[in-house]
Amino acid sequence: MSLESTVAEASIEQSLKQFLIVLSVSLSVATLSRIFSWFRKIPYTLLLVIVGLGLAFVNIRLVNLSPELILEIFLPPLLFEAAWNINWRELKANWLPVILFAVAGVIISVLGISFALSSFTSISLATALLVGASLSATDPVSVVALFRELGAGKRLTVLMEGESLFNDGVAVVAFVLLVGIPLGIEDFSLPTTITRFAAFVGVGVGIGCLVGFGISYLTQRFDIPLVEQSLTLVSAYGTYLITEELGGSGVIGVVTVGIILGNFGSRIGMNPRTRLLVSEFWEFLAFFVNSIVFLLIGDQIEFGSLANNLDLIFVAIAAVLLTRIVVIFGLGAIANLFTPEKIGLREQTVLWWGGLRGSVSIALALSVPVILDGRQDIIDTVFGVVLFTLLIQGLTTQVFLEKLDLIGDQPIRQQYSEALARREALNRVLVYLADAKISPEIDLDYYNYQQQLVKAQLEKTEEEIHNLQKEHPQLQQLNIEQLREKMLDIEAETYAEFIRAGRLSKRLSPVVQQIMAEAEEH
Repeated sequence: MSLESTVAEASIEQSLKQFLIVLSVSLSVATLSRIFSWFRKIPYTLLLVIVGLGLAFVNIRLVNLSPELILEIFLPPLLFEAAWNINWRELKANWLPVILFAVAGVIISVLGISFALSSFTSISLATALLVGASLSATDPVSVVALFRELGAGKRLTVLMEGESLFNDGVAVVAFVLLVGIPLGIEDFSLPTTITRFAAFVGVGVGIGCLVGFGISYLTQRFDIPLVEQSLTLVSAYGTYLITEELGGSGVIGVVTVGIILGNFGSRIGMNPRTRLLVSEFWEFLAFFVNSIVFLLIGDQIEFGSLANNLDLIFVAIAAVLLTRIVVIFGLGAIANLFTPEKIGLREQTVLWWGGLRGSVSIALALSVPVILDGRQDIIDTVFGVVLFTLLIQGLTTQVFLEKLDLIGDQPIRQQYSEALARREALNRVLVYLADAKISPEIDLDYYNYQQQLVKAQLEKTEEEIHNLQKEHPQLQQLNIEQLREKMLDIEAETYAEFIRAGRLSKRLSPVVQQIMAEAEEH
């Protein structure tokens, strides 16, 4: 055996050991956070950061966190999972504030943070612009998980998640456009920058649409769950790599393909069982990747280096919070002028405080060229701000939700929805038992016994629904919302059935939604 192959095998073995250690620690922390009641108050991603900080404090380094590791391996599945699960109807209803926060918000953040750093610290404007671009990407994983756990309003979640989905791509594009300035490779030119920005985004959207619609129509031709599941995985990584190779934004490409497959492809090309399998697969993958990323973020902190740049970190934290105020309250006010459903002051406050920074910011900072003067200052500043947002803002967001009364009756609505679903399921079981042909191998008394058990549970469920309706009359609105959702789903499923059967060549625009909108106007 040659020396080269021996060294290669040893390197692979060492990498595998490191990966298993990281995986064991991260999954142990994530599991413990679900077992012990005290830990449940802390989102598991933040708990992982705290454990990583503890390991860094005693100088235990699990693995080197390279930007390629985050951007090319970890980022695509995180973006795809969020895009797959976001509801297109809700996103479209909130498109104006989402686009304002994601595009204009990134520009305001970059300019505000860079101006503060260049004015109140010793770093140059060109270097400060890179810090601003790195910190303009929000990472709401912990906050959105908290929203869902506490039952915060659906619109609040859509705004937070929708902004992050798109501003990640815009922030990465802004960073790529700015990184050549301090190196002396490029001069800033507004027309050139706008043209390059449009090209980055255009290529990303184009490749995402091509892959998304291509796979959507391909999965119409067969019904093999494992293959369809694998195609979604290939689409996430493939879209990112192809788009980057063609000079576009891989982040924008992955977001585009995820939205298309989650809202269009999964409906026309996948049966309900396959959709559920694919959703569960991506839920696991997102949990798996998040468990590793947030542990490694904490583990990579260099306390000594951070202490030497506290002035930069404090100025950057103040700038991040102030520019976030301008973005949320200023752009939110503009959005409220043109949208029928306003973003209230309480919602804007939570959106401001919940603007955490995370993995994308870290990856961008680490990707600064080594030859650039001030690279370590950029990395330390970004790490310091990320640490502040995750530990201070992330751990206090629940307090904001409770004090601002934004949790409301969402837990009750969730309990009511679960009871309605349980009643529907039990009724279907009774229908099956009533219509099923009795097998000679099973005694008739056993059938009757099972029916009685199900009926008894159904009575308990009916009583629970009745009590909830009596105690909370506002739940009637939930019945109306679910009826409207069911009507829209039936229409969409019908068109998808016709397309699969070859009786329709294209997807028709929804009529039921238009009818409901016209009825509301009158």
